[in-house]
Amino acid sequence: MNTRTPGPWYRCPTPRPAARLRLLCFPHGGGTAAYHHWPALLPDGVELHAAQYPGHADRITEPLHNDLHTLADQAADAARPLTHGPYALYGHSLGALVAHETALRLQAAGHPPLRLIVSGMPAPHLVRPGAVHRADDSALIAELRRLEGFPDELLAHPDMVDIVLRTARADYALAETYRPRPGALLHTPITVHRATEDPELTAAEAAGWRSATTGPVREQTFPGGHFHLAQDPAPVLLDLTADLVSAASARWQQPPTAWAGTTTPLPPPNTGRLI
Repeated sequence: MNTRTPGPWYRCPTPRPAARLRLLCFPHGGGTAAYHHWPALLPDGVELHAAQYPGHADRITEPLHNDLHTLADQAADAARPLTHGPYALYGHSLGALVAHETALRLQAAGHPPLRLIVSGMPAPHLVRPGAVHRADDSALIAELRRLEGFPDELLAHPDMVDIVLRTARADYALAETYRPRPGALLHTPITVHRATEDPELTAAEAAGWRSATTGPVREQTFPGGHFHLAQDPAPVLLDLTADLVSAASARWQQPPTAWAGTTTPLPPPNTGRLI
């Protein structure tokens, strides 16, 4: 597998040239290196590429986006070199919406993902409008602390809080002003991850993802709050790995295509409202 990363959009923390499947991961609002430690918990047959949004981390000099559809247009364009073999998409919170909209665009381009895994976000037609992005700094900080998405020492650091608030405000605007386009429908399987104590996603909102695809939808719950995957990623990665192995096995049982990746089987896992 060619591990070349296309431009600044996707980062591959652990290149795996022999991998048979790519996993494109989209971070939550304000997130940057959220997935860079995940390769150690994934099978060697999966190569992870983590999205880096414009205006975040080392792309801080680029303009922040205020429209999720425009962001997804760019994410899909940048992802196309990574979609000529089997791949899946994962997104948490804001990242779930970006992953979903990116999947729609890649499907329209003729390269649909094997599976979409979404976490911590209602189905697109159930996303709640909001005004957090228009709140003053103190209210925004209170919201970030409520969801425990940023450490208190970072929010209290005078040299960092302005950057945190700038990116968080823009990312809240992406989700709070998002509206799905009428008739947009995936044809790929979806897995929905929900934490039992997550105030940002109810069981009914998770079930709503069944309206986003003609394919099967599976729901999986985990203990914890909105950022359960940061506190204990192992259960999430084990479930995600099972999904990827299942999706890849179904793909490889189909007649061969022009894909020139290795044919060795996936090994077992190596493991032993911030938006």
